[in-house]
Amino acid sequence: MPDDDLLQARLTAIAGGDQAALKALYDETGAKLFGLVLRILRNREAAEDVLQDVYLRIWQNAGAYVPTAGRPITWMCAIARNRAIDVVRARKETTLTDLVDGEDWMNQVPDPHDGESDILDRGALALCLGRVDAMHRQCLVLAYCEGFSREELAARFERPVNTIKTWLHRGLANLRSCLDANA
Repeated sequence: MPDDDLLQARLTAIAGGDQAALKALYDETGAKLFGLVLRILRNREAAEDVLQDVYLRIWQNAGAYVPTAGRPITWMCAIARNRAIDVVRARKETTLTDLVDGEDWMNQVPDPHDGESDILDRGALALCLGRVDAMHRQCLVLAYCEGFSREELAARFERPVNTIKTWLHRGLANLRSCLDANA
């Protein structure tokens, strides 16, 4: 992954209409953004279509990027994530149903392998997710695999939005600690 200065320079050039800079940016960041979109959509063809739209949006909005607001890759990932979630919501794909005790909830987590590289050890993820409270685990999976918003989760779990934010924050912190310990 190129450093922030190079990515900022690419975005500045793109804002000026430099098509070669867009191609270079795609070559440098396409795999990362594709992996992100694929994890949300779980459909390679749809992810390819969304990725094309993401780079069109980057082309159109590169001038709006403000370096003081955050890293360029973070800005691009936000565009990709938001666009993928828009597609999921438009299709109203909420494939994760309430799981009955004993069902294998790991089957609901998309395989993080995109065919090009191993992003995450599924065994460690299963172990660590298994240590998270069942309701919090379902909240995490819905948020980060299905693209549910905090407001949607609050309605689904009949809890205040701030409670959902706390569940997500604590759940991610617990996962991070567990994954670091098992690395």
